[in-house]
Amino acid sequence: MNQKDPPGTEMTQFSVLLKRMRGGDREAAGQAIAQVYEELYRIAMRQMKQEKPGHVLQATALIHEAYLRLMGNVAMDISDRQHFLAVASEQMRHILVDYARSAKTLKRGGAAITVGLDDVQIGAKEPSVDVLALDEGIEDLRRLDPRPAQIVVWIYFGGYTEKEVATALGVSLKTVRKEWEFARSWLYDRLAAVPVA
Repeated sequence: MNQKDPPGTEMTQFSVLLKRMRGGDREAAGQAIAQVYEELYRIAMRQMKQEKPGHVLQATALIHEAYLRLMGNVAMDISDRQHFLAVASEQMRHILVDYARSAKTLKRGGAAITVGLDDVQIGAKEPSVDVLALDEGIEDLRRLDPRPAQIVVWIYFGGYTEKEVATALGVSLKTVRKEWEFARSWLYDRLAAVPVA
């Protein structure tokens, strides 16, 4: 954006890119990724911190994998910048889960890939939990109540604040806090029963 562009032009440009993406324009998807790359990198770094050291993927590779998945579905209906980042964050989570499944299949149940539950836990510090068990827990929660599951994904994996989530969902901050607390408690109970590898 040059200095003569009016305030909000970057958002307007991003909206135009999203409209082009909805029309199937793959070039627009690449331009959209470029505009939000720093935010995507922050999200990827947050997700990679949950992985064991020496993971096959690094943050940059995770972004590129998510980009490829987004490119495969450019006609999806993404409403705005925040929604785009949430979709990319969700793609990154799915990529890490896919890698964990692949590693588990290769090792036939040995040395599972784990993530810390520092942000999810309630009460005393608990050991890390299998990323596959966490994914299954989130999917079970999604079947029970989709909104708290989405809140977990956006806050825990995407690094969004409670206020950003409230804005994106169009609900009050109090509602997000209540559902985030419910989701953490529900997942903690669900995952406490899963043996750590």
